[in-house]
Amino acid sequence: MPRKAIDLPLRVEYLSILDENGQVDRDLEPDLPDSLLLKLHRVMVLGRRFDERMLTLQRQGRIGTFAPIKGQEASQLGAVAVLETEDWMVPCFREAAAEVWRGKAMEHILMVYAGYNEGGFIPENANNLPVSIPVGSQTLHAAGLAYGIKVRGKHQIAMCFFGDGATSEGDFHEALNFAAVFQVPAVFICQNNHWAISVPRSRQTRSRTLAQKALAYDMPGIAVDGNDVLAVYAAAREAADRARAGNGPTLIETVTYRMSVHTTADDPKRYRTDEEVEEWTRKDPITRFQKYLKDKGLLSEVGIEAVEEEVKAEIKEAEERWARLMEKPVDPLVMFEHAYAEILPHIESQREELRREIEAGKGGDQHG
Repeated sequence: MPRKAIDLPLRVEYLSILDENGQVDRDLEPDLPDSLLLKLHRVMVLGRRFDERMLTLQRQGRIGTFAPIKGQEASQLGAVAVLETEDWMVPCFREAAAEVWRGKAMEHILMVYAGYNEGGFIPENANNLPVSIPVGSQTLHAAGLAYGIKVRGKHQIAMCFFGDGATSEGDFHEALNFAAVFQVPAVFICQNNHWAISVPRSRQTRSRTLAQKALAYDMPGIAVDGNDVLAVYAAAREAADRARAGNGPTLIETVTYRMSVHTTADDPKRYRTDEEVEEWTRKDPITRFQKYLKDKGLLSEVGIEAVEEEVKAEIKEAEERWARLMEKPVDPLVMFEHAYAEILPHIESQREELRREIEAGKGGDQHG
């Protein structure tokens, strides 16, 4: 029998709307309200300055290891901006700016990196999962959430963030396969920052793009300029609308760059060149977006300085609130509150045993 070609309409597009010089393609430019454009700019600046401040705090020994976001602000905020309040956001460990957009207080982010479980508190009305440290594991959480949304007939979507390194994990492939088979309302955002710690993208995969991995699961995949907040927004909006309409998941690869360290325990000078960093610095997502906003008459140098002062004050206030939170006594019994929907008998007995020990210790102090 002769071989037969299987007709597969496979195609991956690359989307760029705002180039590195801030010049916009008017045919592709999304029609966004001025208020949203200015909010995007403000939170991008806030994310960058908060990131820089956390790096200082870490070097001072006041917080522990964390993953800086510098250079990836557009990849996060352009995507998360399309979410509605009731939608779910599933981050990895480098989405501080997206978390702030979704309402997480900066002092709680500082609490997390200071080693306090209380910093992971999520209000009842906020559909955000906590950060996921095991690489790629959150893709399964997002697929499961989206499946639950579909089963319950809700008008929601789940948006998941992860890096290029996660595409080498089995979790990623299981999540995409499941999401495609059951046509769940999920949007998978792969922030391709070119480095999985010290492993370059070229050592991760032979695929020309990461977006094309969607084709194996028969779901739409698109690559976008991840330093172009307009392109990220446009792709995420299309994917969110598709998911909300019941037409299944999408994989979006945002091609960006980690301008800082992988985490504060990392020294990138050992595996990448200054020339590479300088090349990507010229593609800074904030600089190009500011040029675009100035050309539209929405922003000026005075306006940029005003935003810088505002976010500086906001970060300072968050630090003051963080200091007050750190002074509050910690209740160790909260460790039993969130592991199970219903506390099992043996867990309950452990909680009661700890409670008695705490009370006995207090009594000893009082009479000591």
